[in-house]
Amino acid sequence: MSLVEEVDVIKRIPLFSKVDPARLKLLAFASERLTFDDGRFFFRSGDEGDSAYIILEGEAEILVGEEEAVVAKLGANELIGEIAMICNKPRTASVRAKGEVTALRIPKDVFMPMLTEFPGMALEITIELANRLERTTQQLVERTMEGTEQ
Repeated sequence: MSLVEEVDVIKRIPLFSKVDPARLKLLAFASERLTFDDGRFFFRSGDEGDSAYIILEGEAEILVGEEEAVVAKLGANELIGEIAMICNKPRTASVRAKGEVTALRIPKDVFMPMLTEFPGMALEITIELANRLERTTQQLVERTMEGTEQ
């Protein structure tokens, strides 16, 4: 995948949709392209939030708890790991490749200045957090209901 193709992928992510294309090209250039083999972890719960990842190709699983239960799957054009980086907190989940995955690793020192330069990014992150909270709450309600039916 060329730099131009990587920029096109980044533009499709709502968080980056309003960012100047020249800045996205710089973001893609400053990011590291990585390949994760099946079962390899991007990061584990408790790790430092030093980067975010954009999945270019393949699928990753989000795992939580000591038993590493799969709670979500993410695919191409999705951003992962940005919340721990922004909040300056340890990772709350682990992310593992399901099959071979190609991703861009965006370092914190590249990502964070973009938040102040493009306030629309902060709004998109807030929207994404609200959506994740809604999904998590719904899953908890469903599991609670399943537990009371038994």
